[in-house]
Amino acid sequence: MNGFWRILRFFLKHVWRHPFVAVSVIALTAGDRLVLIQRRDTGQWSLPGGMMDWGETILDTGARELAEETGLRLKSFEGLVGVYSHPKRDPRVHAVCIAIAARVVGKPQVLDVKEVRAVRTFPLNELPLGDLAHDHAQQLQDYLSGHVGLT
Repeated sequence: MNGFWRILRFFLKHVWRHPFVAVSVIALTAGDRLVLIQRRDTGQWSLPGGMMDWGETILDTGARELAEETGLRLKSFEGLVGVYSHPKRDPRVHAVCIAIAARVVGKPQVLDVKEVRAVRTFPLNELPLGDLAHDHAQQLQDYLSGHVGLT
């Protein structure tokens, strides 16, 4: 971890002391394929999403992050999958993540080249659950089992 992240983590842990809010999008195409991004920093697969900006709603954040990372547009909101709050769910910062399911349209492509290495769609029975960042495997397992709740 470089010096900037050490200083930022110290500040967040000892001064800020509040978790951030993030949104992850379980994005399904018309063919029931799930959209995943490959993170540039770890090489792991991940759900599209990111930190909520001031003044945004959860759906605004999901739609913005989806478009910024994959070029896809949110067609319809399918529902809340869960709220994930374990302090170590993201190794960078304590972030509460709100996972939503949505239908998306457009052609998947890498738009955020600083954070995203690849964008790919997967059939639901071929998801790389063993190689997902953060707690995204849990989010997907909850979605696939129809579970909704707080963890």
